[in-house]
Amino acid sequence: MKKTVLTFGLISGAIMTALMWGTLPFMDRIGPDRGMIIGYTIIVLSSMLVFFGIRSYRENFGGGEITFGRAFAVGILIILISCALYVISWEILYFGVPGFAEKFNAMCLAQPQKKGGTPEQVQAAIQQMKDFIAMYQNPFINAAFTFLEPFPIGLIVTLVSALILRKKNRPQAGKSPATVEA
Repeated sequence: MKKTVLTFGLISGAIMTALMWGTLPFMDRIGPDRGMIIGYTIIVLSSMLVFFGIRSYRENFGGGEITFGRAFAVGILIILISCALYVISWEILYFGVPGFAEKFNAMCLAQPQKKGGTPEQVQAAIQQMKDFIAMYQNPFINAAFTFLEPFPIGLIVTLVSALILRKKNRPQAGKSPATVEA
């Protein structure tokens, strides 16, 4: 299981990371709303490797059989590896790339003004964003929030994949289980 989980987890994480870094030069043109759509699309697509990882494990190590529990374990481990790579990449980007955090934070602060509302609502939204940005400066909180972006999607993909791919060979009609295994 280790080889399958590592292989598919690293590939999934590499896809998420590469596409995240690949869209950064276009951050200003994309904007935050479209950026979220693109980001979550990337997460969903890279999470699809869970399905292929579970199927690979079932065919190569399970002899064509896998229980829901084992399929879920394989899938969740793939997602945990993928999410870990995503978090590490974001932490490097946010804290390591000069000027990125400031540019990202400025873009976040501009959002309440673009969405409009009464001056009090805009000011309250800006203050809320400032509080969030201050909290986001803590690398552990930053990592926790970043982990919570791809993990729920990966969890759903894992559950659906485990349900679809679970498979037990059933005895053929008229033969006892002992006869089929012999």
